[in-house]
Parts: sequence; structure tokens; C-alpha cells
Amino acid sequence: MIVPVFLMNKGCPHRCIFCNTRQIAGKTEEPLTKDHLRRRVARCISPGRHAGGPVELAFYGGNFTGMPKREQARLLEITNTLMEEDLIHRVRIATRPDDLPPDTLAFLSQHRVGTIEIGVQSMIDDVLERSRRGHTAQDVVRSVRLAKERGFAVSVHLMAGLPGDTEEYFAETIRKIIALKPDMVRLHPTLVFPETTLAAMYTAGEYLPLTMANAVSLCKRALTQFDKAGIPLIRLGLQETELMKMPGGILAGPFHPAFRSLVEASIFLDMAVQLLLKYNAMEKRVCFSVCPRDISSFRGERNGNIHTLMTRFKLNDITIQPDPALERGTLVLALAHHGSQQLRRMDQN
Repeated sequence: MIVPVFLMNKGCPHRCIFCNTRQIAGKTEEPLTKDHLRRRVARCISPGRHAGGPVELAFYGGNFTGMPKREQARLLEITNTLMEEDLIHRVRIATRPDDLPPDTLAFLSQHRVGTIEIGVQSMIDDVLERSRRGHTAQDVVRSVRLAKERGFAVSVHLMAGLPGDTEEYFAETIRKIIALKPDMVRLHPTLVFPETTLAAMYTAGEYLPLTMANAVSLCKRALTQFDKAGIPLIRLGLQETELMKMPGGILAGPFHPAFRSLVEASIFLDMAVQLLLKYNAMEKRVCFSVCPRDISSFRGERNGNIHTLMTRFKLNDITIQPDPALERGTLVLALAHHGSQQLRRMDQN
């Protein structure tokens, strides 16, 4: 499990147009002392919350390598102590692609950092410039290559729907990221938070966020492409915070507290439609089998997929059979005259 610790924009040379770390982190700034980090880990691994497995402490919400070296060393000395005490097992830092020179990578390696998460957002220079990121796509290529050569696990963070982005640009971003072969990816649609330049642009009519339908469509294609490439998409959508729940916490944009579930439900609906169109001409009662952990995704929000399939194909009944032997993301349709036919999520276009 990942225990997040938020840097509250520390180390950032400037502010991106979409950034409101306080809303995303849901926290006010606290001194990052040894006692604070101990309490943070203890809260996250307390009974009823910790599901077991390695504990990774992650410094998010800022540019870790942009902070003074002395502060980086102080924090990593604390994490080294926590690792020696077996309270945590790994350390992850978030940084910018233009702030990972070889000497910095050597420093992080010496201090036992295991994963570097690079804020990429887009691989289109025009989109990066409009978002005031202050780096280029080539910076991403260089930083990912150097970090992987040094032996770090590399995670990249992407956003869909930034100003100037298009469906074609986003598809190009996904292709270029897959070519870099990161170890994992995070992705979420762009949201408009208060007290940001993007909020001013939205209010002035200069920025139009993605609709929920467009966001789901873009992200489901990204998810299937990463699946095909064997790159885990470890987070899809932003985690909801208490500040985000408050009136005005999110001004606009395709937010849903279970955004990944919407994306996966849309993929399962596509697979079910494809199977029924190809194999089921006459039957009015059909049976689908899925991995037990995929049942809610197959059903869709409020059984939306079931209602859609029943109506579109004029079905009398849909039976859902849980099958623990199936891999996640697999859908099987049992037919009297065609046997069992299946699709996997990664087989979708």
C-alpha cells in the first residue's frame, strides 16, 4: 500500500495553471517531522485499513528534487530510519521531468528511493506550454530513460483534457508513453479547481472541460492500450478529498468518486455488445461469466449496463455467473449453439 505525504507545492519552480494542491491533498500544511511521518504511517496501517503487503511512503504534491538538497536528505534520513524499523518498506518521490539530472538520481539511489513518479501530464509540447509546465516532451524522454537505467521503478502521471489537448494529441501521448515503457501510470481527467489560472480561464469562457462521456471514452482507450503493453494503470481518476466534496470544491470537469469504475463499466458494455452482435441472433436469455471482482463493473453504475443490454437486444433475462478461474477484464458469453465465447479487455480497440 502507498502512504501519501503531501509536500504542498514545495520545490515547484512555478505554478501550473491547473494546480491547487490543497484541494487535491485535502490537507493544510504540516511540518514534515519524524513524528508526523510516523503518525501518518500508523494511521494508514491501523487495523481495518491495512490490507497487508509492502508499505511504500510517497512524497506527493510537489517537486521533491526541486527542494534544497539539505531538506531532501533530512526527509530521506527519516524514511531510512522508518525502513530500518520495518514500518515502511519502500520510498517513492514525485518530481518533474526537467529536474532529474544524473547527480540527483545518484543521490536518490544512495538514499534508498525505489520509485520515481514523474509529472508528465502530456507529450505534446503545445499542451505543456499552455499549461505552463515549464518542460518539454523531450525532457520526459530523457528523464524516464535515465531513471530506468539507474534501476528505479518509474511511474508517470498523465492528464486528459488539458487546454489545447485533442483526441489525436491524447492518443499520441499514450503511444509515446508506451514506447518509453514506464513501470506504471497514473491518469485522470483535468478538473477545474478554485484559485487556479484554469478557473479564471473557465470563468472567462476560454477553457471548456471534457464531458464525462468524453473523459470515459478517452480513458478507456488509454486503459486498454496500457493493458496491451503490459503497463499497469495503477490509478484512474483523482481520489476524492473532504475539500473536494465542499460546495465549490470543484468548479467544473468530469469528476466522479469512482471514475475508474465508470471506465471499466464502459469497457465491459462494449465487450458484451460485441459478443451479442457476433454470436447471439435469436436467444432471449443469455449468461455471462466474469471474474467475481468484475461483477460490479459488468453491471455498471446502478445496473446501467444490464438495462442497456436488455433494451438494445430485447432480452428477457441476463444471468451473471461468477467464475474465479477467469482473469480480471475477461467476459465470457455462454451460447447454446456456439459454445462459450470470450473477450478480454486488452482485446478492445
